[in-house]
Parts: sequence; C-alpha cells; structure tokens
Amino acid sequence: MNKGLTYKNSGVDVTAGYEAVKLMKTHVQKTFTPGVISDLGGFSGLFALNQGQYGEPVLVAGTDGVGTKLMIAFALDQHDTIGEDCVAMCVNDILCQGAKPLFFLDYIATGKLVPEKIAKIVAGIASGCVKAGCALLGGETAEMPGLYKPDEYDLAGFAVGVVDRKQIITGEKIKEGDVLIGLPSSGVHSNGFSLVRRLFFQLHQYDVDHYFDELGSSLGKELIKPTRIYASALSGLGDQFAINGLCHITGGGFYENIPRMLPPGLRAVVDPSAAPVPPIFKLMQELGSIDTAEMYATFNMGIGLMMVVAQDIADQIIQFLATKNEKAYIIGEIIAGERGVSICHP
Repeated sequence: MNKGLTYKNSGVDVTAGYEAVKLMKTHVQKTFTPGVISDLGGFSGLFALNQGQYGEPVLVAGTDGVGTKLMIAFALDQHDTIGEDCVAMCVNDILCQGAKPLFFLDYIATGKLVPEKIAKIVAGIASGCVKAGCALLGGETAEMPGLYKPDEYDLAGFAVGVVDRKQIITGEKIKEGDVLIGLPSSGVHSNGFSLVRRLFFQLHQYDVDHYFDELGSSLGKELIKPTRIYASALSGLGDQFAINGLCHITGGGFYENIPRMLPPGLRAVVDPSAAPVPPIFKLMQELGSIDTAEMYATFNMGIGLMMVVAQDIADQIIQFLATKNEKAYIIGEIIAGERGVSICHP
C-alpha cells in the first residue's frame, strides 16, 4: 500500500538527526566553560560575558571552513580530526587581534546524515575547542540530498572572542627595526589542498596509503594532520610583552597574509632559512617542480603564525615560549619601504 510522499522517502531522516545530537552531546559538554548558560538542543546558545574582566570589552569574530582538505578525510574515511581543523582556522584568525576565544559554532551539511559519522566530526570540533579554551556553544547539521553526495559533507564554523579595546592588536604599532618571530605549523594545515590533490592524486596518481620515506608515514596520515591551534602558545604572552602585530599564515601564504598586519610604509623581509621547512613541502616542490615563490604564495612552509615585536624583547619572548615547550624562530625584520614582503630565497 502506497503511504504517500514523506520527508524520509524524499531523502531526509529527521530521526537520524535526533540520534546524532544524542551521540555528540557528551563531546560538546566537555567544552563547556563557565560562561555557558545553555545546553545543547535549544534554538540558540547562551554565553554570559564577565564584563568585570575588561575595561571596554570588544567582541572579535571569525569564520572559515577547511576547503578541499575534506576530500582527504573522505578518502581515508577518517572524520575525527577534520573538525579540529575547522576550529583552528577560525580561532587562529581571531587570536591575531589579541582576542581570547569564548565560543564556537559549527555548520555541517551532508547528503545523508549518518549519526556515527556526524558524532566523529563533532568529536574533532570539541577537541579543537578544548585546545582553544573555548566552548562549543551549538551548531547546525543539515541533511541535503541532491545537493551533496550521500557519503560527503561540508563543514564550516565561526568563533567569537573578546579583547579589551586598549589591548586590540592592529599592527599600527609596528615600526622599522622590529623583528618577526615564527611559530611552527603542524604541516600543510587547511590551505592549498587543490594544488596538493592535483599534484599527488592526479598528476602522480598516488593513493592516500602510499608510504613516503621522506615523510616517515603514509601520504594520507601526513595530509590529515590537524591544523595547529595557537591559543595555548599565545596565552599570557600579551600580558608580559608588547606584541605589535600577529598574522595567521593561511590561504595566500606569506605574500598575502604578512602584509595584512603591516601599516603603510613598512615592509617585512623574511629569511626562510631561519626555520626548518617540513619534509612535506620539500617533497611537493620536488615532485611538482613548483617555483619557490609559488610555494611561499600558497603554503605556510612550516610557519603557521607570525608575530612582530621590538627587537630588544625578541629573545625574552622566545624564552617565554620555551617554558611552554613551544619552539619559535626569529625569521625576519621590518624595514622601511612599500608595504609587502620580500623573501630572501636561496
């Protein structure tokens, strides 16, 4: 007997959504910080801002996704880290203004909602939030058959943080003679994967299980590494030292991101030999015969975050970071000139 058209036989199973919420709830609750005054499942999330901590609190927001790195997760059928990438891409951006991350919200769109897979994605998001010191305040999971393939999904999110107005990092205090300090990346992070995929999977037709001696691992294991979250590294730094500028090395590499923190009339000169370049970048450049300038215009090349500080406190900052087991490298200086970047390529 024909029961007629239903939402379920049209491709959307709302009961799967309910099950996904049940499975993810434990992960989400692990992220709750003292400011959270709501629970998962409401129409919105509530966060109480302790204004007594700030003279003039300013909210800072950033949004991003993980791009085609998702396709590596699909190929590996590994979904428990890609959420951490999403948190990192958003949180690292707001850190650049001096903000303390408060909360994060995610958006997952999929062709077919599989509760166990969604729970793994959210587990990764929750892990990222714990590393960032922020709460996973809520999110949205949308089942959209016909728009997405059944076994694929898209992932995006946004982070909100707070900073006292007088402590906002704008870059306006950067001056000639300041130095650049770089913090290491964990690998490719979540940018440039259209080039990565074309190089490895189309031109050379490797698969994700291919083992490279240069990497000491399979290709997939290297590429799926989560993007570093720099909240812990930067925690307390601004309370002790004057940070004149911060930039997150994301899409556009060195050439696009460094100038975003520079005032007019100043130029960054970077010495890439001052910090180690991870093997994955050397391998890509060799296999693809990629020009060095193209590499630095696309990838982080081993440096995921940069700060600009006065030269006379640079060594103290590196020592401070060392107490947190954080490596840091003086990788350049600020000179007078047209706003932009000069890289001293070998």
